[in-house]
Amino acid sequence: MAELRLKRIESLILRELAAMIQRGEIKDPRVESLTTITAVEVTKDLAHAKVWVSRFGERERLAAGVEGLNHASGFIRSALARRVPLRTFPQLRFVLDDSMERGFRIAQKLRDAGL
Repeated sequence: MAELRLKRIESLILRELAAMIQRGEIKDPRVESLTTITAVEVTKDLAHAKVWVSRFGERERLAAGVEGLNHASGFIRSALARRVPLRTFPQLRFVLDDSMERGFRIAQKLRDAGL
């Protein structure tokens, strides 16, 4: 039952955070509206949440966006705490997710190899 609750909380955080980014509520210029939240993982004690961030394009711009999100994590946490009904809201840590880029490279290598 606890795992189901964690998954529901992760889903809520992902959806609300993605909406905040898309609406431009995070005013840091490094965080672009095309930034995608790919996954959220919350610890069992709800103290910490790791948020994977991705964006198609230059890796340097994505890294700068992740840095901007980590810089604004206090603001983001307080805004999400008002929207997601939890007694205590987890500390957010944003991490670069380069799985899409790796997937494109692998697909390109497979095409080049004729597979």
